[in-house]
Parts: sequence; structure tokens; C-alpha cells
Amino acid sequence: MARGRSPGYDDQREMILDHAAQLFANRGYSATSMNQVAEACGFSKALLYHYYRDKYSLLVSIAENHVSRLEDLVADVEGQKLPPEAKLRELIRRFVEEYAGAKHAHRVLTEDVKFMEDADRQRVLGTQRTVVNGFARAVIELRPDLKKASLAKPLTMLLFGMINWMFIWMRPDGDLDYDAMAPVVADLFLGGLPAVKVPQRIVSVDI
Repeated sequence: MARGRSPGYDDQREMILDHAAQLFANRGYSATSMNQVAEACGFSKALLYHYYRDKYSLLVSIAENHVSRLEDLVADVEGQKLPPEAKLRELIRRFVEEYAGAKHAHRVLTEDVKFMEDADRQRVLGTQRTVVNGFARAVIELRPDLKKASLAKPLTMLLFGMINWMFIWMRPDGDLDYDAMAPVVADLFLGGLPAVKVPQRIVSVDI
């Protein structure tokens, strides 16, 4: 009879991913070894291989888990059937909150996806596009004219530009935390969105 997984197996896998993400983010994927991941986890290398077969499987799991959580956040907020502005504000708040606890995984996603095999990379990027589309739909609800002008996704990417890189400059012990900054991001984006003028010459952007 096959031996079942021990209690806490999934928790151990998540712990390994957290440590691996931190190492990849700080040292770089290429410069990190399985020995270093095992040491960070307090494991032997043999025990680490019980959970993940190689460094590449760690990379794919980190990226997939991160984008899947973001996809779930979009679906959850859309399921709340909020008014347009409240929906976009909630999306921004939830993403800022998520990134606060996933800065290492997010850095891995943005910087190390290039090391993935094409099929894995396209799967992860496909989920990313689903996430972007969710934000773009919320933008269109506020400014329906932006859809025809092909501006919803570019504006969404500008919004992500504010959210995605907050972990670079925000200090955990600073005067403002992520809870304080989320409404600032929303105010800045929503305050400027009504002022956006549709260019006379439109260039369609495919994201």
C-alpha cells in the first residue's frame, strides 16, 4: 500500500517556496542552488528533493502560485458586484495588500519568468493577462469610451506600474504602510482618470 502524505506536507511545500522565493529575489535564480534552498529551510538536500524535484520546479511553482492568487483576487472582487468605482478601489486595495506579503514571489515573477520553458512561461503569462483583463474591465466600467479607443489596457498597465513596484521603495518601518498607501494609489489613479483625453490618433496596443 502506498504511503500517504504526512500531515503538514502542503505547509512544508509552502514554506519551501517562501524561502526559495526570497533567495531567488535576493540572489537571482541562476545564482541560487538547491543546497542553499535546503539550508535556508533547515532541511537536508535529500529531504528537499522529497518535496521538489529540482530548482526549476521551484521557479514554476512560485510563479504559478503567485499569479493564481492574483487571479483568484480578481474573481473574488468581481463576484461582489460592487459599483464601478468601489470595484476598482477594492481591486487596488486587495492587490496592494497581497503584494505586501508576496514581494519576493512578485520579484521572481517579474524578473525570472525568462528562465522558464516556453510552455510554462506562456501558461503563467496567460494567467497574468487574465488578471490585467480583470482590471481593464473595471476601468472600462468607469470610462466606457476607453474601450473603443484601445486605452483601457494601457491605462491599466500604468496603474500596475504604481502597484507593482511599491516594494522597491517602501520601507516596512516607514511612516506609511501598505494599508495607508492603497487608497493613495486609488485616489491618484481615479483622480486622474476623468482627465484622460482620447488621442485623435489611436494606436491599438495588444497586451
